Amino acid sequence: MARIDAFFKVMVDNGSSDLFMCTGSPPMLKISGEIQAIKFGELTHEQNKAFLYEIMTDYHRKIFEEHNDVDFAYENDYARYRANVFMQRKGIAGIFRQIPSKILTAKQLGLPPAVLKFGDFKKGLCLVTGATGSGKSTTLAALIDYINENYKYHILTLEDPIEFVHPNKQSLVNQREIHRHTHSFSTALRAALREAPDVILVGEMRDLETIEKAVEAAETGHLVFGTLHTNSAAKTVDRIINVFPADRQEQIRQMLAEALIGVVAQNLLKKTGGGRCAALEILIRTPALGNLIRENKTFQIPSLMQTNKQMGMQTMDQSLLELVQQNKVTLEEARRYAIDRKSFDAKAQEMAKFK
Repeated sequence: MARIDAFFKVMVDNGSSDLFMCTGSPPMLKISGEIQAIKFGELTHEQNKAFLYEIMTDYHRKIFEEHNDVDFAYENDYARYRANVFMQRKGIAGIFRQIPSKILTAKQLGLPPAVLKFGDFKKGLCLVTGATGSGKSTTLAALIDYINENYKYHILTLEDPIEFVHPNKQSLVNQREIHRHTHSFSTALRAALREAPDVILVGEMRDLETIEKAVEAAETGHLVFGTLHTNSAAKTVDRIINVFPADRQEQIRQMLAEALIGVVAQNLLKKTGGGRCAALEILIRTPALGNLIRENKTFQIPSLMQTNKQMGMQTMDQSLLELVQQNKVTLEEARRYAIDRKSFDAKAQEMAKFK
């Protein structure tokens, strides 16, 4: 065992989501969204470098020394972790996010049926969005696992790094790690079309070429899942369109109107009594959504979600109010994530009258 594994044991024992190994500070944990120090002295640069270099491969050390940061996955007897090692003002630092060894099912996560239905499509683009640490990877893993359990497909994942490990069930699963197994997301997507996948997971849609290839793959008969760092469905659609030059935006609107099957925007909130729970904004493809995208009226998407709750759509604020009503989160916690606070407060006051 590596020496750093002692800190991972403390992490697992305390139900922590993240471990912070930063020069100039003691090792720290994130528990239910809050930072707490481990009883240990401040890490020096050399001491921390020894901890971190011990679990890095020669390849990852080389990348780090050339670029001053590197992403990789690390696994020990306790769990699997997504790691980023980087240089900061005081010296070397490493941040580790725990990846559950067992993939949580959609039922265990409490995902609404409308989200699970995205896994039943034969083709199209489904985006799961949110800030870093909002649970996007966990939701996507549950969707991929659902497909793996129920369909005889070829599933191809493109990740940086590989997080959840998917065994073959009904499907054949091939997982590729960016920089280790392929040069970039766009390169891997270009190659993917020659690898006969039915389902493609794109870990991050970072640039124009990756987004373009993902939309094209969805249009040409593949079911594509991807992530973006946006906090609402409307902003997700805008982000994709605005990545393209002005003279190509009309074309991408047409393509996206046909390819997009849904968007799930999510936040992780502190749960009453401890733990975390997800608030989900859900946008589902309808003819009306296609028209709004084509006609550049994405500002009307929130209204579309509000009036189509019977289809499984919901806005972030509707999801937050429901969590408050179910006593899963406090009103104060939910309000921090509200998109339209004035409207949220008015609805919360109205809701309180009927309690």
